[in-house]
Amino acid sequence: MNRRGSAPVVVLVVLIIISLALAGGIFYMYQKERDKSISLEEKLDEISTKQRITESKLDESRKTMTDLQLKLEEAKASINELNDSLDMEKKARLEAEAKIVQVSADLDQQKTLRSDLEDKLAQAQNDVRMTQSQIKELDARKTTLEAKVRDLETKTAEIELGKIVVSPEPVPAPVTKAKKAAAPAKKPAAASVKKAIPQPPAYRGEILVVNKEYNFVVINLGAKDGVKESQIYSVYRSNKILGDIKVEKVHDSMAAAGFVSTDLKSKVREGDKIAQKAK
Repeated sequence: MNRRGSAPVVVLVVLIIISLALAGGIFYMYQKERDKSISLEEKLDEISTKQRITESKLDESRKTMTDLQLKLEEAKASINELNDSLDMEKKARLEAEAKIVQVSADLDQQKTLRSDLEDKLAQAQNDVRMTQSQIKELDARKTTLEAKVRDLETKTAEIELGKIVVSPEPVPAPVTKAKKAAAPAKKPAAASVKKAIPQPPAYRGEILVVNKEYNFVVINLGAKDGVKESQIYSVYRSNKILGDIKVEKVHDSMAAAGFVSTDLKSKVREGDKIAQKAK
C-alpha cells in the first residue's frame, strides 16, 4: 500500500522538478531574449542616430554642392566679363598705340618744320647781315662822293660860272660803280630764290610701324595727303617692289593699311618706301 501511495508522490515531485526546470529554462531564455531585444533596440537606436547624422551630413553636402554650383556659375560669369574687359583693353591699347604713333609723327613733323624755320631764319639773318654790309659800303661811298662834291664846290666857288663847263661825269661815275658793285650781290640772291622754288612733290611716303601680330602697317601719309580708304600702295626697298598694302583706316597725317598678300608680312619693315599703285 505504502509503495503504491509513494509512487504518485514521486512522480508528482519529478513533474514539479521538471516543471520548475522548464520554467527556469523558459525564464532564462526569456531573459536572454529580452537582453538581446534590448541590445538590438540599442543598436537600432544607434543606427537610427547614425542615419540621422548621415542624413544631416548629406543635406549639408547637398547645400555645399548647391553653393559650389552657384559659385561656379558666378565664376563663369566673372570669366566672361574679364574676357570682355580684356578685349576692350586690347582695342584701347591698339587705339592708344595708333595715337602714340600719330603724335610721334606730328612731333617729328613739328621738329622738321622747326628745323626748316631755323634754317630760313639763319638764311634771313645772313641776308640781313649782307644787306647791312652793302648799306654800310654804299653809305661810305656816298660820304666819299659828298666830300668830293663839297671839295669841288669849294674850288669852283671863286670861278665865274659862265667860263666853267660843268661835267656831270665825275659825280655819276661813282654811282655807276656803286651800281656795278651792288649788281653782283643781287645775282646770288636771285639764284637762291630760283633754287628755293619747290618742285612738285612725288606722291610717296614710308612705313612707320609694322604690326605683324595684327597684320597691318602704319604709313606717314594721311587724309591731308589725299589718302583714302581702300587705296592700294606698293612697298619698295632699294627701288625693288616687295608687295602691296591696302588702306583700311585714315587719320590726318597717317593711315593704317593691311597686307594684300600674306607673304609681304615677313618681308616688310619700318622705313620701306611706298607709292600709290597705278590703276
